[in-house]
Amino acid sequence: MLSLDKVSVSIEGVRVLRGVSCDIVERKTTVLIGRNGAGKTTTLRAIMGLLPLDGGVIRLDADDLGRSHAHHRARAGIGYAPEDRRLVPELSVEENIRLPALALKLDQSEIARRLDEVYGLLPEVQVMRARPAGGVSGGQGKMVALGRALMVARKVLLLDEPFQGLAPALALDYARTLGELRKRRPELALLITESSPALLDRIADRTLQIERGEILATPTKDEKTHVHAV
Repeated sequence: MLSLDKVSVSIEGVRVLRGVSCDIVERKTTVLIGRNGAGKTTTLRAIMGLLPLDGGVIRLDADDLGRSHAHHRARAGIGYAPEDRRLVPELSVEENIRLPALALKLDQSEIARRLDEVYGLLPEVQVMRARPAGGVSGGQGKMVALGRALMVARKVLLLDEPFQGLAPALALDYARTLGELRKRRPELALLITESSPALLDRIADRTLQIERGEILATPTKDEKTHVHAV
């Protein structure tokens, strides 16, 4: 389980997260909703170690992630697909997907196994695997970023605004892919940020709302969510 306990974060001297506490539970899909500037992206970046904490603790199981470098989050099994995809345009689609596994120095057989797993879920990405990543569309890039995150997501998958900028048909395809992911990788804990979560209604187990850096709990599917903000 991934847990945040009274996490506070500031950016350029401005407090963005204010005592955020929540549990992201294995085998569950948690959707974090909020308006632009509410703190959704900051929450994910704090989890990944891309922003320093002013206070609080982030744990994965019993391990305090605050004591580890950012790249250790991926080694611990947390995959992250940022809102802006951040693909390396000069590399091929497949090279982008393989990149985090190479950085973690996984052996070639394990990389091949994980790549087959990604292509099984994302056959449309396999079709364009040899294309330069700089030549794919925005929607295609979202799928590539998802595949890249899945290469290291053994415990937790973080998706930041996956539907933003997608045409309606592509958004539906992405939502169906997440539903299939939930079936194929039931052990994963998913945390997905969204401004409008309608497309996630079918797979969301719990919904959290963030406003001005504080989280309010909105349980769904009759599950009581253990969340509070301080």
